[in-house]
Amino acid sequence: MYAQAISLNKLNYFGLGGETTLADASVFGETQTIVGGSVVKPVFELPAIRKWNLALLGEVNGRFVDVRGESGQSAPSIETVYTNPTAPGLSSQPGFVQLGEGFRIGPVIADRLELNYTGRFEQFFAPSSSTNSFLRWTADLNHTFYLYGYTKSGPAKPDTSGNGPDTCAHGDQGCPPISHSVNRNGFVTARVLLSESINSATSAVPFYFQQTLGGQDINSNLALGSYQDYGFRAPNLLLFQGSVEHSIWGPFGAKFMADEGQVALTRSDVGFNHMKHSFAAGLTLRAGAFPMVSIMFAWGGPEGHHNIFNMNSSLLGGSARPLLD
Repeated sequence: MYAQAISLNKLNYFGLGGETTLADASVFGETQTIVGGSVVKPVFELPAIRKWNLALLGEVNGRFVDVRGESGQSAPSIETVYTNPTAPGLSSQPGFVQLGEGFRIGPVIADRLELNYTGRFEQFFAPSSSTNSFLRWTADLNHTFYLYGYTKSGPAKPDTSGNGPDTCAHGDQGCPPISHSVNRNGFVTARVLLSESINSATSAVPFYFQQTLGGQDINSNLALGSYQDYGFRAPNLLLFQGSVEHSIWGPFGAKFMADEGQVALTRSDVGFNHMKHSFAAGLTLRAGAFPMVSIMFAWGGPEGHHNIFNMNSSLLGGSARPLLD
């Protein structure tokens, strides 16, 4: 169960679609309150299912959004440039009931390859407005290849006394000798993200619930980093993302990313045409062999370069937080 309220004072809006430019820039502020609950139910009934680490997902949320103009910025306020047809939901923001169902699988294959596949189906209902309700499905396929193998914590001793600070965790075999070798951690990731929305002929997906590419999105996810934050926005999205991350010394690491993606106004426009690309490289601060904080330099698009500071949302309890878009 959770309740959260987030207020963001400066968000970019460039219009809808994948061909927007910096000249289309405007700014707005947004406050969103979410009250609800979620559940994750592991499925372990059969050995064949257990090895796939299958879990069922569910959520029920009430979402209350307030969009406001922001004056005195380098770009004009959103209401001076756009109207409700060009920014659906700008004129009013009704309360939404949002339901969600899905599944997640995460097997580790041959101690090298970890799969993290998530499928979700969401329903956004606006009881007071028939022109804002919509449906959305998302497939997020993550693949992680560990360069030095997938490691787990050592097993506990079988006796009832437990493991004290002066004992080893591997039975009576004696303590292993201290190793002076470098503790190397590194992995290669490949991600495919596809999300599509469904709405009736008389309704439109509110712009503040549409997913974005460019810089960091509203949930602090990095994609097409060389473009401005929220640079491309539409109801449908396709993203291919790859990265290599490796430890350097202690908690510090290095990372390289390559992205290829697009947004589309209609589902029929989702494809491999008009894809945008971007690259990023930088340093990471690691915890538990995984990057938690990154400082990236992104390049590759026509907008030049972009410096991005990114922090893993799990540091803020992100696993229990519903996404804002």
